[in-house]
Amino acid sequence: MSAPERIPPGGVTTTDPAFAELLAHGELVVRGRIRDASNAALYCAVTHEGREAACVYKPVAGERPLWDFPDGTLAQREVAAYEVSEATGWGLVPPTVLREGPYGEGMCQLWIETAPETELLALVDGEEPEPGWKAIGFAEVGEGRTALLVHADDERLRRLAVLDAVINNADRKGGHLLPTAEGRLYGIDHGVTFNAENKLRTLLWGWAGEPLTGEAVEVLKSLTGALEPGGRLAATLTALITPAELGATRARAEALLESGKHPEPSGDWPAIPWPPV
Repeated sequence: MSAPERIPPGGVTTTDPAFAELLAHGELVVRGRIRDASNAALYCAVTHEGREAACVYKPVAGERPLWDFPDGTLAQREVAAYEVSEATGWGLVPPTVLREGPYGEGMCQLWIETAPETELLALVDGEEPEPGWKAIGFAEVGEGRTALLVHADDERLRRLAVLDAVINNADRKGGHLLPTAEGRLYGIDHGVTFNAENKLRTLLWGWAGEPLTGEAVEVLKSLTGALEPGGRLAATLTALITPAELGATRARAEALLESGKHPEPSGDWPAIPWPPV
């Protein structure tokens, strides 16, 4: 028997339906546990019809209860975030499916190898960022010192900031940003998204209050249509989030279009996740 074809994990084309097929129907074999994850996250190999890839499997049974999200819904929210990402055409979330696994139903997401030398976040001296960077805010760095936390002025991050605003991401940390050697950027860990209440908490505030790009406006126009009752995206999300959350998602996309600007912190909710990385 020949060895399965190994799919390279960095330069994936997220629109390739073969990845969803592999993740949804392949045999999952647990290789280890990702120790720094807040919920159970298992590193696995998935094999199907002669193809093999690495993936992350997060069983619903391993989710910790949260006071502001219904129990046992984080896996569905991860899949919903992937579906919205795909609807934008930006491919910012790795292929993600909901399926049965060794420990019951859970989300299964393609593993992405990163390029750790890519610098997207930094702490710098001074009160203003250098060209090519956007200010997030000041952070204590010890011994009574503070430094300016900045993120790259990168169009990939800017797209992700728009996606996060639509899906109401309550936990966009630096460790959830996965740049690849091929120049792609992926965002992961979308379990705390789609809440009907405003909970946007992110490191990507550098464009707050600035006009949306023309590209983002066109994407949001398409999204609002797809999120209308009977729309293709609305039909998909109906099985993953509540009607109230679906309505709130559509309202957020419409509000972004109406304002024409990136959102600003509301002041009603901590704007930056902790720890930030």
